[in-house]
Amino acid sequence: MKNIVLILFTVVLLASCSTEKKDEVELVLDTKSDLGEGAIWNYKTGELIWVDITGKILNFYTPKLKNNKEMLTGQMIGTVVPAESGKMMVALENGFYQLDPETGAKKLIANPEEDIPGNRFNDGKCDPAGRFWAGTMSTTGKRQAGALYRLDADGSVHKMIDNVGTSNGIVWSPDYTKMYYIDTPTRKVMAWDYNNETGEISNPKPAVEVPEEMGYPDGMTIDADGNVWIALWSGSAVGCWNPETGELLRTIDVPAKNVTSVAFGDDDLGTLYITTARTGTSEEELEKFPLAGGVFKTRPGVKGVEAFFFKGEF
Repeated sequence: MKNIVLILFTVVLLASCSTEKKDEVELVLDTKSDLGEGAIWNYKTGELIWVDITGKILNFYTPKLKNNKEMLTGQMIGTVVPAESGKMMVALENGFYQLDPETGAKKLIANPEEDIPGNRFNDGKCDPAGRFWAGTMSTTGKRQAGALYRLDADGSVHKMIDNVGTSNGIVWSPDYTKMYYIDTPTRKVMAWDYNNETGEISNPKPAVEVPEEMGYPDGMTIDADGNVWIALWSGSAVGCWNPETGELLRTIDVPAKNVTSVAFGDDDLGTLYITTARTGTSEEELEKFPLAGGVFKTRPGVKGVEAFFFKGEF
């Protein structure tokens, strides 16, 4: 009898050790967006702001009201960041704009690629000093035709990185000494030395390399521990890496083929919101992922950091 009990205990122990706890992912919005992207949490208003790029839609989702407000922008919209003034800064198809979230009125600030009609703006975020960084990509499949730009509070624009394929996720380390940046086709997160006083970057080095079988790195956020969370295009998941060591710490499965962006939100910054896309998903794949294009959330047990706001007003 004693041996039987010991054997049963051993079986239960082995089973518990080999069973990995799965993060529960919950559908928030079944929008079936063609290209949901650009998630960011506005901690001042309690809203998740996100975009549908090709739908030309800017979204404001209030979790406490379970309400999503849509605003048409008239152009493809790559990303959005809140401004200290209460306005929004957006990277639209053809440049940086200031946008009034109440009326939708927008003002062109700068179009640094006016002479490159085949390009459009894509992802971006503000740095700790309140500068708006956003990058571009080709809409015709031209390789390394994009660039990463920095819009300062005075309206000046600076080209920071050239020969970019698809400009995507960008975050800054908790101590403000590193900028982590994704050019999607490279499957890498590059760590740049970052000067918060000047906005200059230097000495790029690979921090994370995403294995081919995991898909392509897309949007990215960072948690309070300094680990990066990356949406995996064609990977049906979000991955968390330690950028200091390059180690994959965990993955979270998402019921969509193409996962596009992530942002920590809610009052405690403990909810990870996840956007996805339907584009690039076959009819057969949509049968497997009928919720593709929706917005999801999970509670991963860690907390994010407050988003940086743009410091200028025009």
